[in-house]
Amino acid sequence: MNWPEYTGRSRRTAIPGAILCVVRVAIMTAGSRGDVAPFTGLGHGLARAGHEVTLVTHSRFEPLAARAGLAFHALPVDPRAELESARGRALHRSTTGVGKLARVVAMARALAGEMADDLVTAARTSDALLLSGSVAPLGHAIAEGLRLPALGLNLQPLAATREFAPPMLGVGSWGALGNRVAGLGLNLAVEQVFSAALPPVRARLGLPPLGTAAALRARERQGWHVLHGFSPRVVARPRDWRPGLDVAGYWWPHDGDDRLPDELREFLDSGPPPVFVGLGSATVPDPARVSAEIVRALRRAGLRGVIQRGWADLTATGDDMLTIGEVAHSALFPHMAAVVHHAGAGTTAAGLRAGVPAVPVPIQFDESFWAARLVTLGAPRALPLRRLTADSLGTALIRATRDGAYGERARTLGHAIREEDGVTPVLKAVSGLGE
Repeated sequence: MNWPEYTGRSRRTAIPGAILCVVRVAIMTAGSRGDVAPFTGLGHGLARAGHEVTLVTHSRFEPLAARAGLAFHALPVDPRAELESARGRALHRSTTGVGKLARVVAMARALAGEMADDLVTAARTSDALLLSGSVAPLGHAIAEGLRLPALGLNLQPLAATREFAPPMLGVGSWGALGNRVAGLGLNLAVEQVFSAALPPVRARLGLPPLGTAAALRARERQGWHVLHGFSPRVVARPRDWRPGLDVAGYWWPHDGDDRLPDELREFLDSGPPPVFVGLGSATVPDPARVSAEIVRALRRAGLRGVIQRGWADLTATGDDMLTIGEVAHSALFPHMAAVVHHAGAGTTAAGLRAGVPAVPVPIQFDESFWAARLVTLGAPRALPLRRLTADSLGTALIRATRDGAYGERARTLGHAIREEDGVTPVLKAVSGLGE
């Protein structure tokens, strides 16, 4: 990685112009838990290598940083409160596609400016910025203004490619040209999220005015280095990506020595392996109906269930069902007969790592993309939430748990993914050992 000239910010002095060895790293991200948790494990790995790491994100997630041993800088905005607001509830008008994405972009645009001051403040005490896709346009301008090196960290394949349509649109392929054009259009739409926040930040940092499209082109011309936190076995690096866009492997949430709660442990010990059902940080318009369909499906399939309440507020009762709160997926999933989830990037990864069959229930945005990948990799089928019934889910669960081929494929892929190391490529970039 080509770092800008070192300006002597680190407490460990380096020769000006030399490769920076030990740095104060700020990992900046925004969004739901799935947009934050993977960076706790990555940050922990960087800290173990001797770097000083601060997680910069919403205050709701400070406990995640503390558990990973990371410093923390809070950003305003509570993502769950926003999703539960009138503006957030309006997102339920559709489950995916361009219309819903446009409403999300409008909501994010209104909130981006609220985070700008804290991003600048956190950057001023850092030597390098590691930027998730959710803050990259703003973070890159801050890095430029403060003459800091910046590295992109994406949890989804956001760069345009002919090989598939933009994951965030939740659609199938539009053909090589259509996929490429749609990807470029989506990248420009993401830049628009920061169109109001960027001008005052650039002026404050002494940078000339620059339009959002021009800023995107400038990053591309510079060959800005972006690493992607997913397995190449799940999404291979597109062949038409430019140099500097690399797939590192998964970054796992730092769960420490998380133990399962006693009540959950007792439930697991009281019968055959159950099925996990959870929708993560997704919200649904009718939690009672969705919960009832899930319970009926499990009972029709003759399966016990562990139902994670999550932001969807799912619940279930009965001796064969247990409703739980937040539990580390790394500790829970290996005990499951199968996992039913919304196919968010992080939960998809956790299920693959555990090596158990999955039934994805995509709800919005990139979840349809990851669900399709799971089916390609061996899941019995995907069930979009709008099509989920007790019959459809029950049938899928019977296939996933009784046909041994699904379990065998899941175990084989899980073993391979557990052998991968997504932290080392980032560590090499941060340490100046990569290109």
